[in-house]
Amino acid sequence: MSYPFFARSQRNWLWLMAACALPCAASPGLAATVVTLPRVDISTAQEDAALADSLLSASQVDKSSARMSRLSSPDAASLFRNQPGFSSYGGGRLANLPVLNGMADDRVATVVDGVRINPACPNHMNPALSYIDPDSVETATAIAGLTSVSNGGDSLGGTIDVERADPRFARHGKILFTGRARGTYRSNGGGYSAAGSMTVANDTFSLRYNASYDQSEDYSGGGGIGKVGSTEYVRYTHDVTLGIHKKNHLLVLTFGQQDAPREGFANQYMDMTNNRSTYVNGKYVGDFNWGTLEARGHWQRVTHAMNMLDDKGGHSTTKGMPMNDDQRSAGYSIKATIPLARQHTLRLGSSFDHEGLRDWWPPLVGSMMMGPNTFNNINNGHRDRLGHFAEWEAQWTPRVSTLLGLRNDLVMMNTGNVSPYSWTGMMSAADIKAADNFNRINHGRSDVNFDVTALTRWKATDSLTIEAGYARKSRAPNLYERYAWGQGGMSSKMIGWFGDGNGYVGNPNLKSEIGNTASVTFDWHDPTSAQRWELKVQPYYTYVHNYINVNFVKNLSANSNQYIFENHNAQMYGINTSGHYTVWNTSRYGKGEITGVLNWVRGQDKVTHTGLYQQMPLNGTLGLNETVGPWTGRAEMNFVKAKDTVDSLRNEPRTPGYALLNLNGSYNWKMMTLTAGIDNVLNQAYYMPLGGILTYDLKRDGTRMPMPGMGRSFNVSLSATF
Repeated sequence: MSYPFFARSQRNWLWLMAACALPCAASPGLAATVVTLPRVDISTAQEDAALADSLLSASQVDKSSARMSRLSSPDAASLFRNQPGFSSYGGGRLANLPVLNGMADDRVATVVDGVRINPACPNHMNPALSYIDPDSVETATAIAGLTSVSNGGDSLGGTIDVERADPRFARHGKILFTGRARGTYRSNGGGYSAAGSMTVANDTFSLRYNASYDQSEDYSGGGGIGKVGSTEYVRYTHDVTLGIHKKNHLLVLTFGQQDAPREGFANQYMDMTNNRSTYVNGKYVGDFNWGTLEARGHWQRVTHAMNMLDDKGGHSTTKGMPMNDDQRSAGYSIKATIPLARQHTLRLGSSFDHEGLRDWWPPLVGSMMMGPNTFNNINNGHRDRLGHFAEWEAQWTPRVSTLLGLRNDLVMMNTGNVSPYSWTGMMSAADIKAADNFNRINHGRSDVNFDVTALTRWKATDSLTIEAGYARKSRAPNLYERYAWGQGGMSSKMIGWFGDGNGYVGNPNLKSEIGNTASVTFDWHDPTSAQRWELKVQPYYTYVHNYINVNFVKNLSANSNQYIFENHNAQMYGINTSGHYTVWNTSRYGKGEITGVLNWVRGQDKVTHTGLYQQMPLNGTLGLNETVGPWTGRAEMNFVKAKDTVDSLRNEPRTPGYALLNLNGSYNWKMMTLTAGIDNVLNQAYYMPLGGILTYDLKRDGTRMPMPGMGRSFNVSLSATF
């Protein structure tokens, strides 16, 4: 027998954990969504999530949709598909960048096991969610729009937070030996995945080993488009977790390494030819007479290499373009939850994150353009962020509660002098001048940012809850936005995570973005405990001062331009809608439920008077879930409107609308679970609205073809627990 590390008799401890951990992440977001992924063996995450839901505004995600996402893709970002306000973009199949309410990448705080991970790549090919496979994720939280100050700063759009399961422990005097294994096959691209976990524990110590492997060749687009080059990938990960539990105290240490020997990026000039992450994470949670303390610490080193895979011509000592990155990050976070009275809770916290980055491009043997010296792009740059917050939550009456938080972040950045491939020669003239100008200025910059979040929740009736709030959020530029200095055509095209074939130049004089967001959520629901139906509608509006967009610099070719990052003002507004309705619930036919999500966002640059780049058009999902004994199934339709509102300054492509049909089913028998599904059942041809363009087409013949979506795929997975 096994049991969660908190004994049933320690109910007060569980309540304190629910008030500290999950509400800190989920409570403040008006559109918060907590995903507890379905397993045969579930830890206290489900119970804690239920407690958080009763206290604040978190809602349980459709588990059938999460299961379908895990079967369809090895990318952890896919777990959030079909969630209110969420979309994603990216050319790599392991490394999509999350978008919340129209804001993406660094504007979204992405946290894995309590660690804020910054991409160590000028194309952002290794974002935070690429460092964890979906099978290892126990809980995942998406907070679109308003977020609490306790959930981190230095972001505007919201928070993505994923966590592995906490260690499991045996009952007193017992030994626990348990594990699970999974294998998955995906027909489109011939992809397959394998993952496993094994735990040995007594009542005090727990040791767990996790491992996973993912591989696929290039996928085929729908409607007979054919193979989409540079979409292959290989990744393998493994980690060891040690847990120590003593009364009301838990200490967790995780040591891990991930290797991605290759990953194609169809919308970039480069591919990832190696990415290795080695990390140590630590977490302590303790219960004291005065309240609860959670402390985390982390260290990570990432070595990253880019070049051209075979689809782009391959690479050797005499061809291609080698680009290397070495990033080291470390930090801590401390959160204290202090009950001031029965109805009042105070949260205090401090955090520090250090990012050190070296980005250099070795010379290519025999090349006149890429040699004879090393191109130093970011020379020992660093970005350090020190933050503190205070947050007060109050339950004034059984129907009215409030949340008020204040936060301060000091962001300090600097980098060393740089150098082009050559200090002589016409081919390097633009970069020689740019490097000389860059080296003449002082590179040190400091940003002092302040965040405020104020929320009110009113249970107007037993079937209607209204939440309204305001947030002032801020974000300092990243290292590439500030320090990418190359102004040559080739060097600037290597900078950019937009997948658009354009070139980008950094700006050391950028200011921090400041976003002001107002939002309200109307939640109509079944007043009984059965929760047979629910409808949520959330309109929101955000105005961003000093929004980091671009100014045109020059034409690089007939179909690509060069831009410099510049502060503008911008606005975003939209509506997120979600709901579910139980159609039937009988002992004979099981439970049938209709679920739906509808998202609309519009962004505008107030300086250039164009649409903001990579804004998802109107989109939604309609699904039917059925559960009958050991069988669960889902049929869903994804709808996306044509993308007509684009950023004309950057030649953003328009894409036609489309609808996709997906099917999925799962059968559980004792310790075994068989899951099968079909993605894009009708093999519909479509283009991804946020996918950018196929850069090898742009390089070959100047065509700006949008990124094609994946065609039909038959997927099957078999998992076992013991």
